[in-house]
Amino acid sequence: MGLLVVGSLALDTIETPFGRADMVAGGSAVYISAAASYFAAPIRLVGVVGSDFPKSELEYLESRGVDLAGLQTIEGGKTFHWSGRYHYDLNERDSLRTDLNVFETFSPVIPPGYRKSRYVILGNIDPILQRRVIESMDQKPELIVCDTMNFWIQGKHDELMKTLKLVDVIIVNDSEARLLSSEPNLIKAAKLIMKLGPRIVIIKKGEHGALLFTGDTIFAAPAFPLEFIYDPTGAGDAFAGGFVGHLARTEDLSDENIKRAVVYGSAMASFSVTKFGIKGLKDLSDIEIMGRYRDFIELSRVAD
Repeated sequence: MGLLVVGSLALDTIETPFGRADMVAGGSAVYISAAASYFAAPIRLVGVVGSDFPKSELEYLESRGVDLAGLQTIEGGKTFHWSGRYHYDLNERDSLRTDLNVFETFSPVIPPGYRKSRYVILGNIDPILQRRVIESMDQKPELIVCDTMNFWIQGKHDELMKTLKLVDVIIVNDSEARLLSSEPNLIKAAKLIMKLGPRIVIIKKGEHGALLFTGDTIFAAPAFPLEFIYDPTGAGDAFAGGFVGHLARTEDLSDENIKRAVVYGSAMASFSVTKFGIKGLKDLSDIEIMGRYRDFIELSRVAD
């Protein structure tokens, strides 16, 4: 089967009202791969790091079955670094520093052994690079999932439109959905986005859960009520990893299974926010993940 993950690897400095972490491993490819590794194998990661990226974190990914043959290491270079401070409302944050470093000239190179991957997830990178990845595949994948952000929606709109014609699923937050569609109502926004190419639209709403749109179907997954949330960085990527990981494991793209995938994605995001960096995604058991999945189901269950 094979799941190809293309995105950023980073060293993040994160400050929240509940603590601080300096230079911890992050980036979309890391969060996606860590979350997806509990569901699917092999995970094939494509990205770039400098020589300062912790070897222990790469060893952790390998221990989870992540194939790093597609990872470029620039000796003497520095890894992409992001620093941010979250407010008491964790939906609000200030980016204090962004150093692209080796990521500035990143051009994904897809190893021959990766080009038949049946499932592809493209992290939040330049839509031109996303499209190059798709076009480099030897055959059309069963499912192509992509993420994007305001920077690309505004700065590379035409290129993003070309890329969206090639993808099956787009995952965005509510503000990105509104910007992409020029429509304030999220239901109308999702329908407009589907006309751009993706047949499935997922709109993340942070502490309010996620909305899934497939054709005429709308499915709402709640957010899990947590007493302690330490770091929301990467929660959206953890969601994406759980979502596509479940679909790759089951090889079932029915509407009902896509709904289950959204719940599994929400479950992985709920683990991610409980610790800084990817620590919340480490050392989970199948029992914990299934238990959290069932807890999500119970949140919306009512007696007849």
